Formats: sequence, C-alpha cells, structure tokens
Amino acid sequence: MTPTTIPELQALVSKFPRLLPRGAGTKPALSTPPPGVTALDLTGLSGLVEYDPGEFTFTALAGTPVADVQALLAEHGQHLPFDPPFAPRGATLGGTVAAGLSGPGRYRYGGVRDFILGVRWVDGAGQLVRGGGKVVKNAAGFDFPKLMVGSLGQLGVLVEVTFKVFPRPPAYATLRVERPGIGEALEAIRQLYAAPLDLEALDLRPDARGVTVYARLGGLAEALPARLDRLSRLLGRGDIVEGPDDAALWHAAREFAWAPAGAALVKVPLTPGRVAALEAELARTPAERRYSAGAQVAWLAWPGPAADLDRMLINQGLSGLMLLGEPGAGGPLLGLPRSNHAFARRVRLALDTAGRFGAH
Repeated sequence: MTPTTIPELQALVSKFPRLLPRGAGTKPALSTPPPGVTALDLTGLSGLVEYDPGEFTFTALAGTPVADVQALLAEHGQHLPFDPPFAPRGATLGGTVAAGLSGPGRYRYGGVRDFILGVRWVDGAGQLVRGGGKVVKNAAGFDFPKLMVGSLGQLGVLVEVTFKVFPRPPAYATLRVERPGIGEALEAIRQLYAAPLDLEALDLRPDARGVTVYARLGGLAEALPARLDRLSRLLGRGDIVEGPDDAALWHAAREFAWAPAGAALVKVPLTPGRVAALEAELARTPAERRYSAGAQVAWLAWPGPAADLDRMLINQGLSGLMLLGEPGAGGPLLGLPRSNHAFARRVRLALDTAGRFGAH
C-alpha cells in the first residue's frame, strides 16, 4: 500500500488489521513485513512543508528522502549534525526516526532524538495526532517526538517531522593513529573525553594489525593546524587527513563501506567499558566491526547465522538491532530483549488500541 495523502493513509490504517510502516526500504531487516502483515509504503508522502534558515528548523513529510533535505540545507550552509546513515541509498526522514539511526557526528552533537522537535502521526485508530512543535524552545506536553525515535513503527505511522539544524563547519581534518590493541586504543580515547578539543567524531576500527583511532575536528580552516597539534600531543603522532580525503573517509564510515557485501549489519549500543569484552569475542570470528561515537555504539558486519550473534550478545548482556541481512526467527532484535516495562506496554496500548502495529 502506497498512500499519497494523509486521509488515504488514515483509511488504510483503519482497513488492515496488521501493518508495518516503511520508507524506502534501505534497511530491509526492519522494513520487510512478516507473514500476515501488510507493508505500508510512506514514500508517497514526500516533500518539504516549511523551512526557515534563520530559525534553523524545517518541517517535512516523513517519506521525504534525507538526501533531498541535506542538499537544501547545504545551500544555506547548514546540515543535520547527527549524520543520518543511508542517505545516498534513499533513506527517508521517517525511516531514520523510526530506526533511531545516527552516524559518527553523534559523538559531538547527539543523536537523532536530540534534533527532532515535532511529529505528526496516525495512530492505531486512524486518527491524526500531533506531538511537539515547530520551534526550538518548546516544552509543552508529553515528549512524543523522542518517543518515536527508535520506535520501529510500533506506535503509529509517522507522516510529518520537524527538526532543528546547525551551521556546517567550513573545514574538517582527521588525525588517524594506530594502536597495537583494543586496550591501548581505549586508553587513548579516554584521554580525549575530557580534553577541550571539541571533536566532531571519534571512532575505533580493529583489524588484524591492531586498532586504528580516528579523531575528527571541524571549524575554521585557519584554526585547524593548531588544534591538530594539540590533538597530536594527546593522541600521538599519526596521519592527518584533510579536504576531499577527509570527506571520503567519513562518508565510508557513515555508509558502512567497510562492511563486506552480503554480511548482516547490526547496531549494538554499549559503553566504552564493555568494548574490551565484546572485542575479545568478536576477534575470534570473521565479523568486521567499527566502534563509533566514542565507543558508545558498535557496528557489526556479521557473516554468519543471526542466531549465533544473538547468543553472543546475550552472553555479553547486550542487545542489537539488525538493519541489513536476514533476521532469524526472533526478527531484527537480537540479544537481550528490549524493556517490556508496564509503562511501555501502556503507551503502546494507548497509541495503538487495535494492535495494528508491532510487527517486530
């Protein structure tokens, strides 16, 4: 089903007993409906509703491609600092919110939940509901916009979103430093956490030779050399990547160019203190991986059965979300189950009394 108007969408929601909202299908492990569930394609609800560069906010329909928004923002020297992945593949704003995905820029600026201001969605009864607003300083009512981040379409069908945006730094540079192991790499980034460096991004990439630390700076071009020098004194001497090479490096990170074709892509939230134990297990497997956002999230390219990774994450006390690949019998959620707290159940029941959503 591909509605092109909100009233048409409302009618479809009321008609079908089980629905899975989806955007452009760039994350097939999340957007492929199981048997008995109808896919609701939101790409027909696309387009900018409102954009005020002076207020650093925009409102768009949920099926709007992220790449279209990025191109418009770039004309005004602005951007979405949380680096939404999959934009070149056609990812939509609604799909980005529902999946709760952010890229390397999350390290400095925060994730998608820190930039969403307002939402409109269709609930399980087919009603159009609004939450949040269109201005930055908005504190009225329950924070529905943040509730929708990472909801995977289980609370309703997003039809419109409002975001705040930031000015884009005029120049970037990255210091790339090699460390012999994960322990030394973690110790290196710990030194950066409290340093007054305003890092844009901080990633770790293990391979057979050791671990590469990537520390990115952004700002005025004339100030970057002195800042890189301070960074080098803390992190150690390494390679400096600038200009188009810097842009290509972080594009490859954000778009998972390092992940082998055919591997499942899994997001695993964690903390730096849990990286060493996870890495010790992963090092015994052929899985490629990258620790992003200052080691607050692991991206895994898993080549084997989903059940094997599921068991590993359970043993580590972690959960995972599969984006690419074939989910196992348990669907795209791996490892420890997400909270099934009584309050969460009451929220789902209040927003979807008919139980139409929740295919995952």
